[in-house]
Amino acid sequence: MAKISGKLTQLGWFNGSSFTTTFTGRYLVPVLRTTVKLNNAVFLFPRTQVLRQCCRAMLKTNGTFSANLPVVVKESIDLTDKEKQIFDRLLEVLHHFNLETKLRVAGGWVRDKLLGKECYDIDIALDDMLGREFCEKVNEYLTSTGEEAQGVGVIQSNPDQSKHLETARMRLFDVWIDFVNLRSEDYAENSRIPTMQFGSAEQDAYRRDLTINSLFYNINTSSVEDFTGRGLNDLKSGKIVTPLPPKETFLDDPLRVLRAIRFSTRFEFEMVEELKVAAADNDVKSAIADKISRERIGHEIDLMVSGNQPTKAMACISELGLLWVVFTPPKIYDPLISEEHDKVCVGYMDAAWRHMHEVGCTFSDEQRRLYLYASLFIPLRKTVYIDNKKKTVPVVNYIFRNSLKLKASDADDVMRLHYAVEKFLSLIAFVLCNEDMQNGEISWETDIIDVHLSLRLRILLGLLLREIKDFWRAALMLSTLLHNNDSYGDVIEGELDKRTQVFGKVEQEILKLGLEKVWEIKPLINGKDIMKILELGKGGPVVSEWQRKLLQWQLAYPSGTVEECVEWMTRQTQSKRART
Repeated sequence: MAKISGKLTQLGWFNGSSFTTTFTGRYLVPVLRTTVKLNNAVFLFPRTQVLRQCCRAMLKTNGTFSANLPVVVKESIDLTDKEKQIFDRLLEVLHHFNLETKLRVAGGWVRDKLLGKECYDIDIALDDMLGREFCEKVNEYLTSTGEEAQGVGVIQSNPDQSKHLETARMRLFDVWIDFVNLRSEDYAENSRIPTMQFGSAEQDAYRRDLTINSLFYNINTSSVEDFTGRGLNDLKSGKIVTPLPPKETFLDDPLRVLRAIRFSTRFEFEMVEELKVAAADNDVKSAIADKISRERIGHEIDLMVSGNQPTKAMACISELGLLWVVFTPPKIYDPLISEEHDKVCVGYMDAAWRHMHEVGCTFSDEQRRLYLYASLFIPLRKTVYIDNKKKTVPVVNYIFRNSLKLKASDADDVMRLHYAVEKFLSLIAFVLCNEDMQNGEISWETDIIDVHLSLRLRILLGLLLREIKDFWRAALMLSTLLHNNDSYGDVIEGELDKRTQVFGKVEQEILKLGLEKVWEIKPLINGKDIMKILELGKGGPVVSEWQRKLLQWQLAYPSGTVEECVEWMTRQTQSKRART
């Protein structure tokens, strides 16, 4: 069983909330001790009965099991052919100009290479010159050897966007490389914008956010450098630690709290207790709210939601009491967000994440991202506020546009998903019961053309899918989480299986009706034809009304011809004239 659990853990075939693992290796591989508790194991793939039975068997004792999950950290960095080409070229530049500059690759590239992961984000730190100065040297060398000089882009410092140093960028062997000087930082009391100056590699290492991000790869000596003395050990033991005391580090730059959470969940590393205490400190919370630009907060949150462990990241933010610091609502709204809302929001996101894997939907990255945002804010979908134009607006709109400063289209798409959820909820019962729909039973579309009752459901489903388009499966999944119960309590454990069955039945009905791409259907009669048939001199509300009616007719009779459509329209027109 231990071997099975270890393999499942390694392959990531399940999804759960937390777990306990220990590892004893033959070759003194560093040990990662984490704790894994799976409340409801959901296999991502392959979804076989054997694997499901294995997981259920392991969960019989208090819902926990032990699994082997070593953090394998390489002793040295293995360069790809492309990386070796780049680094050799840079060393040639140093030799050509007799420069004593030390070239070091900094941060994430070193961490990922030591973990055996490929990384294409190469940031090079220079100890005695600016990035643009070194890029100019590179181009001088290229010209002297008869090669074509490369364009150099200079990204100016922008403190408001957490960009404190000028960065030069150029392309070498089809790879973009960033060059920046080593630096030390001093922070003013009420600002997250530091005073920058040239610093040593050790000073640069200590001013970074986490010890695992403070490692350097010295190109001159082909060696890994750990100036904090903790980076390698923390990487091996799977710990999230700050180089300096965590509260001091977070108050200097509060964005580091969110980065600590992101890296912790991304790598399944453990945040040390001292760091968690500092992250939940009221002074740090105030600094997050006051000293970080909302664009930077939104960027970090977006990386978490788009990452491999979005629900764990949101759960961590909630546990540290940071959810409403990050997703700040407007000052006045209705109904009020209670203290329990953060747990409910995260609970729905977790349920939606497990539901997605149980159903097996293959969303695009963008669909997955917006589906998860929509699930997180499901409990707030009816909460509104009054904006500056005296309009009633969903609070979710405010959070996207003001608290996270994400794209306006993100807010629009998530609200469209929430609206579609309500519409799906009104239709699911009719799909499951296979009942005819009577007039007036659907509040959001009461003006349906006169057709047989058996065709009304097809019209309404078609209208809804044309409105939500490729996001209809996401909206349907969210609506099945709410079906028959508008609280989180019914979306856990065995209830998720029932909701997966509901999703499957409604999805099959939509496929059976041939509506899965209904928004791509072209109208049989366009606006000009309508004007011609009605003998109208110009368009207007009458044409729009007939376009809506003809769309419904087309949904009701998918095999109908243009002639049949015109005939129906003519009969409707004559009947109306006779009545008047």
